[in-house]
Amino acid sequence: MSHDDSDARSARRLPERRDDATLPVRLVPAAGEQPLRHAALPRAGTGHHRDLRVLRRAYRRQRRVTTAAVLGYFALFLALSAGAPAFMDRPAAGGLSVGLLLALSQIPATWLAVLLYEGTARRYVDPLARRVNRSVPWAGGEQERER
Repeated sequence: MSHDDSDARSARRLPERRDDATLPVRLVPAAGEQPLRHAALPRAGTGHHRDLRVLRRAYRRQRRVTTAAVLGYFALFLALSAGAPAFMDRPAAGGLSVGLLLALSQIPATWLAVLLYEGTARRYVDPLARRVNRSVPWAGGEQERER
């Protein structure tokens, strides 16, 4: 039987709010008031959250580029198969047709995409992930060093 100590834990305390030091931020302008510009809103693009956003953006960009490259090559093959069957029937090197060569070259193209994905991950995304990992206390904080 497991022990659940959730009742024993105290709720996380939020920082105290001083009403005299904080002003309400009105996102919807009142009648006769000018709408707020982006520069007037509080800036949240600093610190650990910014590092996480940069990491997510890099990872997302990497996934999208790799997926677009592989699916684009496959879509080109399908478009040529449907739109230019005479071109796909032409003989090519080794007695194979152009269509068969394009179909068989999808496997090496996928391998190349995986290799490029791993290379760009090591070069761009992994250093960002290490920086985020070093900055959080639950992951070892500043004590964790690169190997």
